[in-house]
Amino acid sequence: MRITDLMIQETMIMDLQATTKDEAIDELIASLNRSGRINDPVLFKEMIYKREAESSTGIGGGIAMPHAKTTAVNEPTVVFAKSRKGLDFEALDDQPAHVFFMIAAPEGAGNTHLRTLAALSRLLIDSDFISQLMSTDTPAEVSALFDAKQAEAAEKEAAKEKAKAEKAANVASTSTTGQQQNTSGVIVGNANSEDFVVAVTACPTGIAHTFMAEDALKKKAQEMGINIRVETNGSEGAQNVLTADEIARAKGVIVAADKNVEMARFDGKPVLQRPVSDGIRKSEELIRKAVNGDAPIYRSQGGNAKEDGASTGKISVGSKIYKDLMNGISHMLPFVVGGGILLAISFLFEQLASPENPIVQLLQTIGGGTGAFHFLIPVLAGFIAMSIGDRPALMPGMVGGLMAVNSNAGFLGGLAAGFLAGYVVVGLRKLLKGLPKAIDGLKPILLYPVFGLLIVGAISFYVFDPIFGSLNTWLVDALGNLGTGNAVLLGLLLGGMMSIDMGGPFNKAAYTFAIGVFTSSGNTDGAWMAAVMAGGMVPPLAIALATTFFKSKFTEQERKSGLTNYVLGFSFITEGAIPFAAADPLRVLTSCILGSAVAGGLTQLWSINVPAPHGGIFVAALANHALLFLLAVAIGSVISGLILGLWKKSPTLVK
Repeated sequence: MRITDLMIQETMIMDLQATTKDEAIDELIASLNRSGRINDPVLFKEMIYKREAESSTGIGGGIAMPHAKTTAVNEPTVVFAKSRKGLDFEALDDQPAHVFFMIAAPEGAGNTHLRTLAALSRLLIDSDFISQLMSTDTPAEVSALFDAKQAEAAEKEAAKEKAKAEKAANVASTSTTGQQQNTSGVIVGNANSEDFVVAVTACPTGIAHTFMAEDALKKKAQEMGINIRVETNGSEGAQNVLTADEIARAKGVIVAADKNVEMARFDGKPVLQRPVSDGIRKSEELIRKAVNGDAPIYRSQGGNAKEDGASTGKISVGSKIYKDLMNGISHMLPFVVGGGILLAISFLFEQLASPENPIVQLLQTIGGGTGAFHFLIPVLAGFIAMSIGDRPALMPGMVGGLMAVNSNAGFLGGLAAGFLAGYVVVGLRKLLKGLPKAIDGLKPILLYPVFGLLIVGAISFYVFDPIFGSLNTWLVDALGNLGTGNAVLLGLLLGGMMSIDMGGPFNKAAYTFAIGVFTSSGNTDGAWMAAVMAGGMVPPLAIALATTFFKSKFTEQERKSGLTNYVLGFSFITEGAIPFAAADPLRVLTSCILGSAVAGGLTQLWSINVPAPHGGIFVAALANHALLFLLAVAIGSVISGLILGLWKKSPTLVK
């Protein structure tokens, strides 16, 4: 497949008018939208910014490659654009970006399309090619240049395959020195060199940086006369997977990745762990360090890795705790949403029929305390433990979480058990480190599970369950007996937190607190769930109202995007407001926090309960005061929408 089959001429922008990164993204998305290549500009923009939050796609060398893989894309497309003056895209080399490739990949992109996008990424390593692109004046010239370059690359690849086949035939009858082709890929470099390193490249979406880093490392290794094998973890999964023999022979390992890759295989090797962007821009430095063994020794005993020697970078204790907690919450949320929605539907049927109705009983069994909801705390605890101690900690963490459920230690007991299990396994690794090498294989399958379970189970049974059981009972009773004034204050706080970072730590903390009370109280009152749900619905609805009634304050693209936020707000998807908050954080966040706080406070003033942890307006009918719940959301949304609409400057005045 040709690159130009994806890079269609009608979407190209030969003279980008944008002067800022946000404007460039808007202009590129507008081109996609006009051509009908995307179906939801707001969602697509949200996913673009989500990728930018992980690391800038301004890769340096004058190139920017914002990209996203989402259901908002109808057809795989690459929008080419160039800016003669250049603009600040927060590039890795701090230089202006002149050439832009916005990649739009659908959720189910086929392998052919993904390979074509990978081929595009590899071409952009060539600085001479970028210079040629900058000299083009028409879309037809851009297409012709890419077709010629891809044909040239195909010819070189064919010649290389022919040479490999001839060499393989010669190997059967002659002995040669140096590296040869193996079944899982090709070693690039100098056949007479004894210097050999291996690398893994990966990025979250796996459609651009992964392959650019691969090509940059191979190209630089060839220049340096060093042999290298590179495994890619892209959208098609792991390709050219490293063999155990290659890893054993390598002098060092480079992991240039922005997502998790399989690491246990590198135990005992010098491993450099860097962002994928370093694989693109600092390839020579990485290869030199790997060849010299100038990297921490990676230790993995069936569990989480530990580095001996200099660290490549430290994170704070708070950041580590947050990362571990979020790992538990992210794995728990599917159970919350799936079980919660089924429970909500069962409550609806119960109102229409009776508790003995077979459909009601089925849905409550699947979603409730003996189904999905039964796993909330064990899954939370297990994956917190796994984030700390890797796979050996998963089982004792889940068992500790289950014990917390059965003993009424609840959500707090499960949290404690998760962290305990993780650090117990870390401690066992250190304690058993001196055992003979011959029994290393027994540690992850026998010693860690048995001793980990025993220690976590005993501490949970004798310490955590009694303490947190009593604390949990007190907390539920205290919340149930709050006076109206105190309840309103807590509602204000929870509602406002839902808008502070719209899906970030504050938002997750408020939602997690409500889930904890929801699951620990032994019933489905949902008083605090009403506060967080109302607070979370306000931001996208406020954006929608502001773009509808203050049209002059927003661009045409923003007004179109604002309409989508009606649906997102009604569905309790707070993240719909993120693109607007990213573009104007002070005005948008302040406005939304105020309205969300009011909405959350009103739910407590009016004693509203929502017995479902998700669903927005679609579960509002289940609230004890459905109309008042909707009124609280409406009041909060109107307040935020008015503040934003009056405060925001017109597009021509925004600096």
